[in-house]
Amino acid sequence: MSKWPLLTALLILFIMRVMELGFKLSFPLGIALPVYLIAFFLSGYQVLHLAWKKSLRFDFFNEFVLMSVATIGAFCIGAYSEGVAVMVFYSIGEWFQDAAVDRAKRNIKSLLDTRPEEVDVIRDGQVSRIQAKDIRTEEIIQVKPGEKVALDGLLLTERAAFNTAALTGESKPDNKIKGETILAGMISINQLVDIQVKALFKDSKLSKILELVQDATSRKSKTQLFISRFAAVYTPIVFLLALFVVVLPYFFVKDYQFTDWLYRGLVFLVISCPCALVVSIPLGYFGGIGLASRNGILFKGANFLDTMTKVDTVVMDKTGTLTKGVFEVQQVVATGITESEFLQNIAAVESKSSHPIAAAIVNYTRADNNSDLEVSALEEIPGHGLKAEIKGKTVLAGNTRLLRKFKISYDQHIDEFSETVVAMAIDNSYVGYVLIADELKADAAAAVLALQKARIKVVMLSGDNQRVVKRVAAQLGILDYAGDLLPEQKVEHLTALKDEGRTIAFVGDGVNDAPVIALADAGIAMGGLGSDAAIEIADIIIQNDQPSKIGTMIKVGHVTRNIVYQNIILALSVKVIVLILGAGGLANLWEAVIADVGVALLAILNAIRIQKFKL
Repeated sequence: MSKWPLLTALLILFIMRVMELGFKLSFPLGIALPVYLIAFFLSGYQVLHLAWKKSLRFDFFNEFVLMSVATIGAFCIGAYSEGVAVMVFYSIGEWFQDAAVDRAKRNIKSLLDTRPEEVDVIRDGQVSRIQAKDIRTEEIIQVKPGEKVALDGLLLTERAAFNTAALTGESKPDNKIKGETILAGMISINQLVDIQVKALFKDSKLSKILELVQDATSRKSKTQLFISRFAAVYTPIVFLLALFVVVLPYFFVKDYQFTDWLYRGLVFLVISCPCALVVSIPLGYFGGIGLASRNGILFKGANFLDTMTKVDTVVMDKTGTLTKGVFEVQQVVATGITESEFLQNIAAVESKSSHPIAAAIVNYTRADNNSDLEVSALEEIPGHGLKAEIKGKTVLAGNTRLLRKFKISYDQHIDEFSETVVAMAIDNSYVGYVLIADELKADAAAAVLALQKARIKVVMLSGDNQRVVKRVAAQLGILDYAGDLLPEQKVEHLTALKDEGRTIAFVGDGVNDAPVIALADAGIAMGGLGSDAAIEIADIIIQNDQPSKIGTMIKVGHVTRNIVYQNIILALSVKVIVLILGAGGLANLWEAVIADVGVALLAILNAIRIQKFKL
């Protein structure tokens, strides 16, 4: 509601009470009643309107009807100032609640939506500044130093550094090279950069993340759902108890005065209003979602904040989760041919494959790759490697199973390597191998250690070679691990853990691990700044792919739960005390409304502080 009618009503109430109490003035009914009625309708017209609309639908047991009955009842027994006070302070509480919820939603959005509305675009050789929403794909935009990127695209400048804090929560500069993806919300740190737009303003990753976070506030936790159901049952019970407070004493009290007991019943109604619970608890979860967003974590619903507080087992994929998922050539060994000739041949064959390992070899040999080598008769042998023809010679490139399949002898010791081996043979003669390894993420060990210290069981399941998985597990101190797993075998492992009664969070890449992500109590995706597949599948997304964020999201869940529980205990404790005092005639309407509004405001302030919590 508008604040000005409310403030006017508050001013009228203040002046009348000062005149009555301070100056001992007694206004005749013809003056006092109209003045108080004006203040009453100024402060409560929206409450009365909502109560009337709900009553027409036979919805009588709600806070609006409750407050309307209490205040109108106060006027009926001549307690004009109390009736106005109840409506004024209740409406002030509602105004603060609405403002707090709006602020929470704006804060969540502002954490992410940092894009400028106008951008510089190059058209016909000229730089023009236009609305970002009017930019078309494939156009080239320029971003000045210190300016935010408005649209997703590819970097055309040779090298540039970006601040990705708005997307990932990390302030460390992210160095990009020509051809790499740049996302809306990044900030160019120290130079003018050119970016070729690849997505419209409304279709950027950031827009999808914003939609995700906004939708998350509508997915209620079990606590929120319980409070909603509780309020639906609680309110009619309160109406009935208030009626008993008014009526039952008639049969047991000798000097029964109807107006006295009606007043006590009205006090009972006012203090019983459940608004402190109904508003502060969702606000607490809004704050939790906002706190997570500020730390580069996106929850798809408030219910997953609760789930993370119960997790006792974290199951992780290896590649892309604990390792960077970026394969690099560690060693090249050529036998019988020169290293240059070896690299030219293996790169020519691998250039025809889209596998990440093939890309690593091609990138490593780019300087030595001879474009004159034509590859023909290419055949991919699943689970083994590639077979091709180069200059009339048969070239095999793949794992050692490929060599064994074609009965080609090789150095047996390479089977003992814990890294990935790509061996090559030319015309049935073994000519060497390339050793490739995936690097651990910088925070992987710390992430695992933090979870173990929190007494959370850590399990690693991977489709990679068992020797590789064993080596990574040893480096990270993970005791439970398994390699050479197909997706259905990962499901079997996860099902076995669930059968033990464990609450499981599974962390993976969001695509290959879809079955286990769906099966887990909380599916977490290393989103790579919010990839489409991760957003679609996972319950929770880690924007910057750091496994240490798993511990952070558990902390966010606990912080949110603690504050929500604090609000529940605070609200119910105060209400029970004042309800007893009101029924016993020891509390008046002034005290009831101040207690009700005061509890609501304290609960709101407690919920808001989540958004500023330091992890």
